[in-house]
Amino acid sequence: MKLLITNALIIPMTKEGLSLRGDIGIDGKHIVFVGTGNPSFTADRIIDGSSFLAMPSLVNAHTHLSMGLMRNYKDSLPTLHAWLAEIFPIEEKLTAEDVLLASRLGIIELIQSGCTMFTDMYFEPQSTAQAVIEGGIRGSIGVTLFGALEENKARVEESEKTLSPYLAQAEGRLTLNVAPHAIYTCTQETYQYAADWARQHGRVFHTHLSETKKEVDDCIAETGMTPPAYLAKIGVLQEVKSMLAHCVHLTEEDIKLLKTFDTTIVHNPSSNLKLSSGIAPIASYLNAGISVALGTDGASSNNNLNMFEEMHIASLLGRVVETSGEKTTPYQVLEMATKRGAEALGIGDQIGTLETGKEADLLLIDLKKSHLTPLNDPFSALVYAAQSSDVDTVFCQGKIVMEHRKVCTFDEGQVIEDVQRSWAEVLNR
Repeated sequence: MKLLITNALIIPMTKEGLSLRGDIGIDGKHIVFVGTGNPSFTADRIIDGSSFLAMPSLVNAHTHLSMGLMRNYKDSLPTLHAWLAEIFPIEEKLTAEDVLLASRLGIIELIQSGCTMFTDMYFEPQSTAQAVIEGGIRGSIGVTLFGALEENKARVEESEKTLSPYLAQAEGRLTLNVAPHAIYTCTQETYQYAADWARQHGRVFHTHLSETKKEVDDCIAETGMTPPAYLAKIGVLQEVKSMLAHCVHLTEEDIKLLKTFDTTIVHNPSSNLKLSSGIAPIASYLNAGISVALGTDGASSNNNLNMFEEMHIASLLGRVVETSGEKTTPYQVLEMATKRGAEALGIGDQIGTLETGKEADLLLIDLKKSHLTPLNDPFSALVYAAQSSDVDTVFCQGKIVMEHRKVCTFDEGQVIEDVQRSWAEVLNR
């Protein structure tokens, strides 16, 4: 199908400050032109974009999608570790069906906030993969590892077999990666195995790192090194594309070290604030030349999957915690939520910017809103003023997955009912 979006305000995210008024042509999965229209392009459908801003759809680079089941549950605990002590027993009760229903709900929430790609770290990955196929968006499914080596080898081998048919069905929208949970839940051998597997298969290595001061202090007490230094020492970060979630507590030496690897720090400001973990000084990381992407974390520690809210909070924090004079700019934060997330996952050649030849993952924002008037600087407007409710229409691989705020791939009311029932059953198990 050929689609033409006409006369939109386009933010292609290819160059800082670049915006243009023009057209976007989509033929099947791909963008065939951006800006100046092609007279020979005959569209099957034309969308009047004159009241919309078009931009790349967002990439949620770190989440636990089906943890939306535990949304608004055990919220007043003082630290991450106290919260995990309450969450882990609940997770032991979850079935594949629970994860499927919660994943469907999470995908609805992602689409409604303009996100068509997420990086997951959770159990029952086949259930999340099934929801991705149904929802029409993209997912990077992390095989989540806990504990000792042998059980994790078995988990990876089983996941490869189980997920193979889902990967084949997903038309390129699903990838499989490896995700050891954290240095305080996985052995050294598990980390080394995970990194080796990622290297051998050309996949991404995804883990939590330096999220809390306690994690850092405990690592120093046990190994004599900070968490990044420990992973480097055991050979985990070398020659692999890695995504390190949180990185709230890095030393200057850690920053210099991470710059030498192919790594992306994934900033999760809402979760870090809610769990009293701290504030990651992302302007310092960016200034040092480290790539930074953006994530929501799970909806039980956030408590939503709203990437527009995450951009807003990241922007504000990035302007108050730095002492070096470096401040984050709206464009940098938009890059974190689009281009940098795609690059971290190794698909920057497919999505993350609006360019000819890339796959058509984009969103249309309704500009006829009081809080977006006058628009003045569209980059500032997107980061400081826009709301997820301003997202009107969302495309993934050229297909419309939400139009005029209605998600096209799921019955939202039914999914909500299913999750309510599932959670009630979990609490009674």
